[in-house]
Amino acid sequence: MWWDKNMLSKVVNMFMLWLLFSSWVFSLVSATVSYDSKAIIINGRRRILLSGSIHYPRSTPQMWPDLIAKAKEGGLDVIQTYVFWNGHEPSPGNYYFEDRYDLVRFIKLVQQAGLYVHLRIGPYICAEWNFGGFPVWLKYVPGIAFRTDNEPFKAAMQKFTEKIVSMMKAEKLFETQGGPIIMSQIENEFGPVEWEIGDPGKAYTKWAAQMAVGLDTGVPWIMCKQDDAPDPVVRYPPIYKHLQWILLRKLTPNAKYKPKMWTENWTGWYTEFGGAVPTRPAEDIAFSVARFIQNGGSFVNYYMYHGGTNFGRTASGLFIATSYDYDAPIDEYGLPREPKWGHLRDLHRAIKLSEPALVSADPTLTSLGSNQEGHVFKSKSGACAAFLANYDTKYSVKVTFGSAHYELPSWSITILPDCKTAVFNTARLGAQSSEKKMVLANTAFSWQSYNEESPSADDQDVTVHDGLWEQIYITRDATDYLCYMTDVQIDPDEGFLRSGQDPLLTIWSAGHALHVFINGQLSGTVYGGLENPKAGINKVTLLSVAVGLSNVGTHFETWNVGVLGPVTLKGLNEGTRDLSKQKWSYKIGLKGEALKLHTDAGSSSVEWVEGSQLVKKQPMTWYKTTFDAPGGNEPLGLDMSSMGKGQVWINGQSIGRHWPGYIAHGNCDACDYSGTYSDQKCRTNCGQPSQRWYHVPRSWLKPSGNFLVVFEEWGGDPNGIALAKRTTMKKRGMLIAGRISSPKAHLWCPPGQKISKINFASYGMPEGSCGNFREGSCHANKSYDAFQKNCIGKQSCSVTVAPEVFGGDPCPGSRKKVSVEAACK
Repeated sequence: MWWDKNMLSKVVNMFMLWLLFSSWVFSLVSATVSYDSKAIIINGRRRILLSGSIHYPRSTPQMWPDLIAKAKEGGLDVIQTYVFWNGHEPSPGNYYFEDRYDLVRFIKLVQQAGLYVHLRIGPYICAEWNFGGFPVWLKYVPGIAFRTDNEPFKAAMQKFTEKIVSMMKAEKLFETQGGPIIMSQIENEFGPVEWEIGDPGKAYTKWAAQMAVGLDTGVPWIMCKQDDAPDPVVRYPPIYKHLQWILLRKLTPNAKYKPKMWTENWTGWYTEFGGAVPTRPAEDIAFSVARFIQNGGSFVNYYMYHGGTNFGRTASGLFIATSYDYDAPIDEYGLPREPKWGHLRDLHRAIKLSEPALVSADPTLTSLGSNQEGHVFKSKSGACAAFLANYDTKYSVKVTFGSAHYELPSWSITILPDCKTAVFNTARLGAQSSEKKMVLANTAFSWQSYNEESPSADDQDVTVHDGLWEQIYITRDATDYLCYMTDVQIDPDEGFLRSGQDPLLTIWSAGHALHVFINGQLSGTVYGGLENPKAGINKVTLLSVAVGLSNVGTHFETWNVGVLGPVTLKGLNEGTRDLSKQKWSYKIGLKGEALKLHTDAGSSSVEWVEGSQLVKKQPMTWYKTTFDAPGGNEPLGLDMSSMGKGQVWINGQSIGRHWPGYIAHGNCDACDYSGTYSDQKCRTNCGQPSQRWYHVPRSWLKPSGNFLVVFEEWGGDPNGIALAKRTTMKKRGMLIAGRISSPKAHLWCPPGQKISKINFASYGMPEGSCGNFREGSCHANKSYDAFQKNCIGKQSCSVTVAPEVFGGDPCPGSRKKVSVEAACK
């Protein structure tokens, strides 16, 4: 079980836990899992536990075994996941636990791998998931108020929580039953909400804690980001958004008998359509973990260890991308992200080697210089481990510890599991880095198109209402789309018809995008201008588009989407006409959705065109094609860069919303991980689509005759869509120089291939990333020579990283690294 302990810094991206303990925990009579001030105790043994988040609906069941195996190989002990209420109960009392939502199967696979589970039931989860995990039907329960002392909400929340707990008990999945679940969570990050709503929030917190404890799971419950969690909950102070690292060692739990735990160390950050892609260097994550451990921490969870994909319409608003890659150690496609995965694996090995000393005593702090210190752990049995830290953000230093000298790169920590031998440094990337490249498959698409018909008040399934309706009220989030339709009478003597002074249509909308039709013609969107009205009856249609429902905030029951009004027409003889109160007709979704054009059977209900008649670069267009699955077993991605915005289906299953037309803005300056972490650091892809590639799970494909459908809102050219294999094309080694015991840069190619060319090599201060390296201000002239001599024509090679190998030290006293990019053939 995991028992949270201290307030931790957002600087390194963490949330805090407050543990709820059943009464049996305090007696510790028959529990196989307990805790003390140092660590979690499992079967009588204190453990340093390393955890990673993998969300089961964000990958396919066919991917789960390999993801879990890679997590174990990477040195993890625990898999953490949320439970996704809206996926499991799409309508009241109707439950779904199949396919990607087969929670029991996922947990049993974790158990079979010999790992533990931290189950975050919530049922509010945040997680950049649509509506924070709440089912939308909950919003319309009479009298409901979300996440407060409200009986309808508490009844629904308790019913779902009991459902999940009962399932886990029936399958004997709690640790006390011999299962892998060693800790559960109720609610999530409620502290800021409670602060805003006051006493009703406090009452709700107390109720949630008591309800959870009363379910008698036999394992601890936690609350995250809840500084006043009631007894028997462990309480913590609030989170400070920009807490400096220097304060970390001062953070302690509110009771001396509880260990320090960290539940969300962010491995990167999520991508938003229109935003640059966040990354977090492996060195920075390793530094944060080592620093937490050297200050007495005993549980660390990586959020995310595998991020996966927001399939279908599961991504939250506003504008969360379909990819939830998160720059995680295992990428969206299920492949290890190097050097991050390997570097953290090596870190975990070093921590595990140090475990006997780490769990035996508190660290002793030793000064090693003005910005350097050592944390030494010693046990009564003689075990000793040391962490040597250099907090200088620019310069490497040589320090003396014991009777030996150690060179510490800037902003790094060196781990000595025996207090003598340096086995790992957070800034030295001994793991090989591979470039994952999308290689086009030999797949030809022959497209057909169908124009989405303009909506009309005369269509079937139209509802008429005086005034404007909120979008989700009528759609229940079954679709992204709602049509608002009304008639506007324009008299022939209106002055603008003669003067050319166009009237202005103003629409106040909480929708995320808006398409405007006048007299059946698409006149524009929120991104463009509008067609002018004419004399007589003008039919105005507003197609409101939602791009996910927000996942964070207060009073979810009050949130609105769509055209809320007023809607006005300004510049008429009468002045301004308010259209908000007049009669409006509503049509849910698109005609193509109603006809199920995304399915093979549904697509036969309309006439498609192809060849020279194929419609291109026109909005509101459906496209379809068939293709055979590419050979091999590499993960697959769909290049949608030639399209604008919409959704994609493979064999009837949605791979998610596409929006490559929204170009990434932001700051993509050179990445320097030293110092305080921020998710605004180390961003990439500025000036490019926020997401170009869309994951196509192989398990969704048939050997032949696969059915691909695209709905395009903005307009694009389907001939630019391509299917590609995610392949390791090049290898590069990259590690910090000056490492003790002459470190080596290792390169190797896949079986059957050899290193054919050194594309780049630089010892010094190289800049850029794989595929786009460049020499920095410090470069050793013989960098290429060393790798060409030792590596060309070989399947693998090693080059010692030392100044003399590269012709001397190009910049004495500065932190140096080697970056190498090689081609395999």
